[in-house]
Amino acid sequence: MKPRDENKINQVYKATAKLVKAYGLAGITMQAVAKEADIATGTLYIYFKNKEALITHLFDVYIHKYVSAFFSNYDETAPFKVGLHTIWMNIVQHRSTYFDESIFIEQYIHSPFIDEDTRAGVKKMFDPLHKLIERGKAERLIKNIDILWLMAFMIGSINEVSKRAAYYNQQLTEEILEQNFQMCWDGLKA
Repeated sequence: MKPRDENKINQVYKATAKLVKAYGLAGITMQAVAKEADIATGTLYIYFKNKEALITHLFDVYIHKYVSAFFSNYDETAPFKVGLHTIWMNIVQHRSTYFDESIFIEQYIHSPFIDEDTRAGVKKMFDPLHKLIERGKAERLIKNIDILWLMAFMIGSINEVSKRAAYYNQQLTEEILEQNFQMCWDGLKA
């Protein structure tokens, strides 16, 4: 048996994310992924049994990479706004840098491919952010509404900032990032 070629696998990952961004999860085929990755379709099937196996595996790889980046340099003992700022900036910068991957993750999370166990696992990965939000509510620094809606507001602002930067070919300068964080903060604060 031939050993796994990590370069080919990375080509497949990039090709899949690029195609999902362009056509959505339902719009891609194993043949299209192989062509975009510049490998034979048969080779792709050596690595992944089918499209579902490919995208499920790719989601697992990407979500772990994302969560690690999201909480980089986050100190749970820091003041609330400092912690929120760190996480907000990490997420928007990572989403912007790895835009195709972020679109892939977003589509996967909202697709029938994700099962309840995976959804619960992803939710658990974000426990540090949930705990931070609950602390902000307890300290009366942010609105005392259900965390679901606070997270929707915060993540919505992040998603739109990164999408607009990508689709309108805008550079996210430090000034623009700070302005957008401040608008998000203004919407969240009590």
